[in-house]
Amino acid sequence: MSKHVLVIGGGAAGMMAAICAARKGAAVTLLEPNERLGKKVNITGKGRCNVTNDSACDELLAHVPQNGRFLYSAFSRWDGRDTMSFFEQLGVPLKVERGKRVFPVSDRSFDITAALERELRSLKVQWIRDRAVDLMTKEDGVSGAVGEKGTYRAEAVIVATGGVSYPATGSTGDGYRFAESVGHSVIAPRASLVPVECDDPCCAEMQGLSLKNVTLTVKNQKNKIIYSELGEMLFTHFGVSGPLVLSASAHMRDFEKNSYRMLIDLKPALDEQKLDARLLRDFEERANQNFATMLGGLVNRSMIPVMVRKTGIAGETKVNSITREQRRKLLQTLKAFELPVKGLRPVAEAIITSGGVKVGEIDPHTMSSKKINGLYFAGEVIDVDAYTGGFNLQIAWATGKAAGEASAEENH
Repeated sequence: MSKHVLVIGGGAAGMMAAICAARKGAAVTLLEPNERLGKKVNITGKGRCNVTNDSACDELLAHVPQNGRFLYSAFSRWDGRDTMSFFEQLGVPLKVERGKRVFPVSDRSFDITAALERELRSLKVQWIRDRAVDLMTKEDGVSGAVGEKGTYRAEAVIVATGGVSYPATGSTGDGYRFAESVGHSVIAPRASLVPVECDDPCCAEMQGLSLKNVTLTVKNQKNKIIYSELGEMLFTHFGVSGPLVLSASAHMRDFEKNSYRMLIDLKPALDEQKLDARLLRDFEERANQNFATMLGGLVNRSMIPVMVRKTGIAGETKVNSITREQRRKLLQTLKAFELPVKGLRPVAEAIITSGGVKVGEIDPHTMSSKKINGLYFAGEVIDVDAYTGGFNLQIAWATGKAAGEASAEENH
């Protein structure tokens, strides 16, 4: 008789766990209250779905700041290339972009979730639209779950309920409650990959301005660089957002002990010497212009009033009367436009939740609970999170596979 496995949560980790358990011969029931499976997968990568990163185990681990060692076993058995071949075998052609980010050739995240749904159907996984509210236990372990609409008995239960980011997708933190109810410790969830609030009114003044091909550097209070990358960012009414900022936020982890500042290099293609030579050329060519007018050739129009304030050079100053010290100040502002960090936006606005079920209480090979028989965890509910670039979805696929296979094979 087939072993019965119950998967709670129809996101990336839950769908992968259900598929892998069913492929091992288990009878699988998937509980997901949303009208669609993979709701959060569908909005990742701006709707394009950054499926994984074309990397082997060591490179994947280098992009996991939180408890990376825990994932060594899962990643060594299922790396980014394994994820790629898995989806290509399901009929989704993939492409690799900058930073080894992997996307469907179609740029449609729905192609990823549709392929997973097809595979679930072909393996006869039973999807029930219900929300689990509690785990069921017996003397020797877990025996199923209670939902809002019914009771679901199983010999193994996989909790893949996600974190608490994007609550509209169904990530309501239920998994943390389930884990605690059977004796697990949960590291308090906090935001990761989230926009950043700044202590500078200039952000609101430049709201909507997108910067491309700039280098964002983050320094801590000891002036140590904790992040530096070239890419895109965006000014908002509260501070900054965009791909660079989301990645940087994962490095800003402890605001009780640390303070941070962001430095934007607006001209990363030019070192200081080359930029100074360019400024001298501009000054010669526009000697009779006002400083504010000349700035139009260097920065976006909405940045001009801010640059005037930051450099301390009055906008109506004639270019030919700007001193060497003032030119030096302009150069420094272009190479290191500074924004003091106030904090991160709320966890509900985060792409990823940092925190979750304590990794020391989970077997890293099987994702099984060390506290209670028959219980497994997969994906964001575990206290692991990574930088942007497909690494967080890779965690979901790899832990989902490990949990799914083990749940079907192990005797409880």
